[in-house]
Amino acid sequence: MLFKLPAHLPDFTLPAPLARLGARLPQLPPSLALVAGLNLALGRMIPREPLAPLAGKRFAIRVTDAGLTLRFAYSTRGFRPLFDAGKPDLTISARSRDFIALATREEDSDTLFFSRRLLMEGDTDLGLLVKNTLDGIDLPHFDPARLAPAEVLRRLRERLAHGA
Repeated sequence: MLFKLPAHLPDFTLPAPLARLGARLPQLPPSLALVAGLNLALGRMIPREPLAPLAGKRFAIRVTDAGLTLRFAYSTRGFRPLFDAGKPDLTISARSRDFIALATREEDSDTLFFSRRLLMEGDTDLGLLVKNTLDGIDLPHFDPARLAPAEVLRRLRERLAHGA
């Protein structure tokens, strides 16, 4: 395998020029990717019922060291990107490394929050609801090695060979 994630994610911050560049790029494509992933997980890994109080709320995810701000909202029909820069009800900010640590379950949100590596701004009750909802979801272990090109091609060849 060409790509292997270390047992412990090293501490890193993306270079400042990357954040400046990222802030100048259109934010819609990564927002669309996030929304597509969330909508694919709805009903499969993320139950809809606990999300009901989030309906009509505006969110922003800021990846500080990448210069990205992903804006989206939730409705009974699912997640959708926001095309305007209106004020979100809740903004969650962290470095890319810390978001990866959350996704891989290397660190939990409480640890990151109390060490001031994860910031929540806006409606604190909404932030607590989001945190508790995410904590209650039994997500499968995220293995970034599955995204390595060689691994993706291997799985694709396997599916094609089995006619799936």
